[in-house]
Amino acid sequence: MRAASSVPSAHVRLPRARAWLVLGLLLAGFLVMVGRAVYLQGFNDDFLQARGEARFTRVIDIPANRGIVTDREGEPLAISTPVEGVAVIPGDVRKLDDAQIAALARVLGMNASAIRTRIDEARGDFVYLRRQVPPDQAARVLALRLPGVLLRREYRRYYPAGEVTAHLVGFTDVDDRGQEGVELAYQDWLAGKPGSRRVIRDRRGQIVEDIESLRVPQQGRDLALSIDRKVQYLAFRELKSAVTTHRARGGSAVVLDVHTGEVLALVNLPTYNPNNREKVTGQQTRNRAIIDLYEPGSTMKAFTIAAGIEAGVVRPETMIQTAPGSITIGPNTIRDTSAHGLINVTQVLQKSSNVGSVKIAMMLPADRFWQALSDVGFGAPTRIGFPGEAHGRLRSPRNWRPIEQATMSYGHGLSVTLLQMARAYIAFATDGEMRPLSIVRNDAPAPGVRVMSADTAQTVRRMLELATQAGGTAPRAQVAGYRVGGKTGTAHKVENGVYVNRYVASFIGLAPVSAPRIVVAVMIDEPSAGQHYGGQVAAPVFSQIVAGALRMLGVAHDAPSNNVVLPAPGSEVKEEV
Repeated sequence: MRAASSVPSAHVRLPRARAWLVLGLLLAGFLVMVGRAVYLQGFNDDFLQARGEARFTRVIDIPANRGIVTDREGEPLAISTPVEGVAVIPGDVRKLDDAQIAALARVLGMNASAIRTRIDEARGDFVYLRRQVPPDQAARVLALRLPGVLLRREYRRYYPAGEVTAHLVGFTDVDDRGQEGVELAYQDWLAGKPGSRRVIRDRRGQIVEDIESLRVPQQGRDLALSIDRKVQYLAFRELKSAVTTHRARGGSAVVLDVHTGEVLALVNLPTYNPNNREKVTGQQTRNRAIIDLYEPGSTMKAFTIAAGIEAGVVRPETMIQTAPGSITIGPNTIRDTSAHGLINVTQVLQKSSNVGSVKIAMMLPADRFWQALSDVGFGAPTRIGFPGEAHGRLRSPRNWRPIEQATMSYGHGLSVTLLQMARAYIAFATDGEMRPLSIVRNDAPAPGVRVMSADTAQTVRRMLELATQAGGTAPRAQVAGYRVGGKTGTAHKVENGVYVNRYVASFIGLAPVSAPRIVVAVMIDEPSAGQHYGGQVAAPVFSQIVAGALRMLGVAHDAPSNNVVLPAPGSEVKEEV
């Protein structure tokens, strides 16, 4: 048996120098870590703060509620309703399995592969999958509890009057920016300014805490239009009936308040539903009354005669020889639809004689005739504030040939919009003053500008009334209980520089004649059901709109209720151009 002292010791003693070295290294490492911690947390905490915020905090926009658009009585024409946008954080949703993506696709009505593609192609840390989702659908998305899938509050524009006010109010895009009509023209007024806030999100991307508000949203301002929704519906109904009955390509109607220059109604066909624009075409969205140009035809004769009276070359009783029903200027011959023989100036307008109108125009110096047309707004925009408004075409008199001055007297050789024509007729209703037009309700209308004498305006107004009575071209424009005046137009359309047998039928008039309150302009494009004269196609629409509008506005009668006298069948006076 060995002695205990002979067993080797298990304890190894390190050299003193090596022990101090190890201890020194451990102490140095500890001091480095302490120093680094002090540096990061005490002197340079921005880095850690930024990394933490990058993982859990976000700055999100707070959308501003767009202002409401109303009619003049406060009835809503455009309002915003809250909806949700479904968005994802690409880095988080890439971890979702196929079953989760398929479930999300079913709720959103999308293809699962399309969702994967959108996520894979995302360049930022946020991408929308679907915009303007209704609340019930958004709730189903939230119920899936998918990491990285989140909701963002948005607003969707809703138009209570739908197709009736579509061309007037317009619409917004998915980002709530105005694209057409008033929505575009008054974008800055309606839109407001979005705000922002800083929030903390959990790992699923859902907001768990608001940290701070960075910018308070400024809500959009409301806008009251001049439109009377009841008159707007009336005008739309009557225009639609006429376009359907006469199988027309389209049409427009405008109702103006004579006293204020406000637009009480403006309608166009074809139209569209601004609440559902999936299949809307550019042709449907065109505001024909403001953008489309046409040759006004015989509705221009009122201004030709007014220019002649104002210049002193004719009076209402001045006799004009229109026989044999035609007139030749150079190689061109201008004809009346029917021979009228020797008639006075009043009858030239009443019977819509092209020959008589030409002879009056040719008595005027070219610059004097041009000035008369320019004064009432032809060749210039109305400046109503609508985007894309057309100027029309009225060439300088320096370049006129005799045939051009002749044809302009009955509305060929120049182009206008229906709104321009309606505005020009205000001069006859206001005893010679032009009023600025407004699509926004006027609390204090702008003063008018005199463009012709009161005597001339009143004289032409009496002539316009005769045009709607027996012996005139527009007896179908008469309204029970009211005296009305106006002028028909039946203009050939131009195709490739040549007049073709397709027509624009129009009627523009005022009521009541004793104290005019409204001007109504109606245009029917290419009626094709057998009738195409303005007195047959457009005048009845004027009559129905005026009858309803004057009642709605509470305008007193200025004629007995049995004042309407229609001509015997076959005796109606017709005019072409």
